Amino acid sequence: MAGIVDFEVTMPSSRVTVQQISAASGLPEEDIRAITTCDSIPILAEDEREWELALRSAQAVLKRNQVPLSSIRTVIYAGSGVWDVPFGSPSARVAHELGIDRAHCFELANHCNAVTVAIQIGCDKVAARPGEYALVLIGDRVSTMVDYTEAGMKEVFNNGDAGAAILLSASGCVAEVLDSKMRTDPSWADYYTGTHEGDRVVVRRKGVRDGLGEAYSENFVALTAEVLASIGRELDDVAFLLVTHGARPIHEGFLQQLGLPESRSALNYDHLGHMGGADTLIAMQDLITRNQLEPGDLVLHATSAVGFTWGVMAMEYLG
Repeated sequence: MAGIVDFEVTMPSSRVTVQQISAASGLPEEDIRAITTCDSIPILAEDEREWELALRSAQAVLKRNQVPLSSIRTVIYAGSGVWDVPFGSPSARVAHELGIDRAHCFELANHCNAVTVAIQIGCDKVAARPGEYALVLIGDRVSTMVDYTEAGMKEVFNNGDAGAAILLSASGCVAEVLDSKMRTDPSWADYYTGTHEGDRVVVRRKGVRDGLGEAYSENFVALTAEVLASIGRELDDVAFLLVTHGARPIHEGFLQQLGLPESRSALNYDHLGHMGGADTLIAMQDLITRNQLEPGDLVLHATSAVGFTWGVMAMEYLG
């Protein structure tokens, strides 16, 4: 099997505040705070690019681990598919900046579920190749696609930006990837889409439709059961279940349906919004920093994305 050797998350240098969003949208601050659940959210500064956050994360990981660059044979850039340069390749751009010149570099667009897909693909590539590495990069610019003047889109006002890099290998892992299960409900495919408005891509919703919250819970619960069955484990074996920070009520409802206490998850809503595909990595990084994980602990990463797509990945923390 393969897994995560090391990873790093990098936050952008700017923040958008509840007061700023309230002024732009015309909504009361309490209405905004009900969505953001915190006073401000990290977002890209005007002169900052999403791939730069991924690059800084990768530089930190490679400096710590000193792996030969020639041994990194796969570089995957995971995100929404909206990059700062249309028709560009952020995976190749970051690889060039790092000096990686023997890898296959490509992009994977599955929005905030892309990280789970990319880690699984990367692990599959290195599992039977000792000494070879894959580098998964996360970088998105969702905050730049949010129209704060459109009060009807307030449910996306909690979106921030974060970059990350995950080094994968079949040896020397801090966390072994045991399995993952994913699914998409295509009936929601066009519910949120990007539209070109001037020089921006802006996220818009097509009408209003009930049932998305229920779809989240149903799919997350089903995939959790599937992945646990596939690795021969039970819910009681799960040390922590880490969830995409799309909406706190959905997160809490998911835990309640499974019968898991909040102490076996991570709720960072008091200081962070939805930081794209980096959400569960931020949570895992916090657990490691606080020494809350022990070797042998089973950690589930439950990720979701517009589209609508869900994934649950099981990892064993090795320390």
